[in-house]
Amino acid sequence: MTKAMTTPAAGPERGPTAPAGPATGTINKQVASALDAVSDVPDGATIMIAGFGESGVPSALIDALIEHGTSGLTVITNNAGSGERGVAALFRADRVRRVICSYPRSSGSVWFERRYAEGAVELELVPQGTLSERIRAAAAGLPAFYTPTATGTELARGKETRSFGGRDYLLEHALPADVALIRAQRGDRWGNLIYHSVARNYAPTMAAAAALTVAEVAEPVAEPGDLDPEQIITPGIYVDRVVWAAAS
Repeated sequence: MTKAMTTPAAGPERGPTAPAGPATGTINKQVASALDAVSDVPDGATIMIAGFGESGVPSALIDALIEHGTSGLTVITNNAGSGERGVAALFRADRVRRVICSYPRSSGSVWFERRYAEGAVELELVPQGTLSERIRAAAAGLPAFYTPTATGTELARGKETRSFGGRDYLLEHALPADVALIRAQRGDRWGNLIYHSVARNYAPTMAAAAALTVAEVAEPVAEPGDLDPEQIITPGIYVDRVVWAAAS
């Protein structure tokens, strides 16, 4: 990515392909460090960050993004973080311009609340199921869909409403991104990923909905064939870069 990214209306166009291995010509998506993995993410990018609460948050990639200096970000995530780490660290470092999420306030979400009170951050509040479906729609190449969620509420203001079978539905648009940052338990150098329990959460759909997907994995990157194919949730076609980032 040598130029600023542009988020498509719906459906991601995959990012740069992984380089071939030095001798065999085989695909190798492993990168040396988290900083290398995000070194070309530009200012103003739209970034999906997986995680539900503290589970499955790609903290190493977030820390690397802060170290890289990227700013003016639009962040798509379930909640706005708590404490000092993870998504909260982006707010603490004042790198977020806009956040699209379901739960901006939770126990310990002091940094989002501070930036929002300062007027430094815009908030788009989205019901959790609608957020998940908007991401999935982008992954599937669907531009929009109708849902009954939030009809008759403040969240319906300005949105198209249609009636089907005597029930009102809102038109919601797909939500693609330039970059997805996700965390898995295991991955191989082809980009195939296995998750641990609920740490899976948004990661598979985000991986498919972004133009560039970067995965940090908790265990050393495996060789192709080492992962049980019956356990692979995200196939490597959706992943562009893999980095080993053991939990700190």
